[in-house]
Amino acid sequence: MKKAAELTNGRAKLEASGNVTLDNIRQVAETGVDIISLGALTHSVKAFDISMKWKKK
Repeated sequence: MKKAAELTNGRAKLEASGNVTLDNIRQVAETGVDIISLGALTHSVKAFDISMKWKKK
């Protein structure tokens, strides 16, 4: 990632994704990428349905 950031030299937005965890996110950020995707935030989330469904009487 660091090499890619050096090669593009700001001419392209770079995103780091995959195997990014809370433990290594700082190391990833220090490579110079612009965006970091962190799936660990959503992998174990439980869905909650807040839709409003109306039934006719």
